[in-house]
Amino acid sequence: MTGTSAVMMGGQMPLQDYEGGCHCGRVRFRVTGDLARVTECNCSMCSKKGFLHLIVAPDAFELISGKDALTTYRFNTGTARHTFCATCGIHPFYVPRSDPDKIDVNVRCLDGVDLAALKPHRFDGRNWEHAIAEEVPWRS
Repeated sequence: MTGTSAVMMGGQMPLQDYEGGCHCGRVRFRVTGDLARVTECNCSMCSKKGFLHLIVAPDAFELISGKDALTTYRFNTGTARHTFCATCGIHPFYVPRSDPDKIDVNVRCLDGVDLAALKPHRFDGRNWEHAIAEEVPWRS
């Protein structure tokens, strides 16, 4: 965490700036977001990757380095672009099916975040079509 705060958003906690990256360090990024909005999904992909979601607008995300190290995997509808480092295999961020106009950052890849202190919202990705029609945690 860089320790920089942004303005309060609708009574929510202030946005914070974070840096993060993959395991080998080739991919590095910055993101501005609110960790109170972290979501955990139980779909097959997220469960296997252990992804903790922080969905942000593209202007809240900056790829610092490693664009040439990224590889993308698509399946099912092909909407989601599951991006990962071709060197170490870590999935630091991707473009989600739910919000293809946004970036979904893996909170586990952020530097200095106490994961045990987080209280992730739950999303039933195993029943994606039904769950996405309901009020989803990252849009509330």
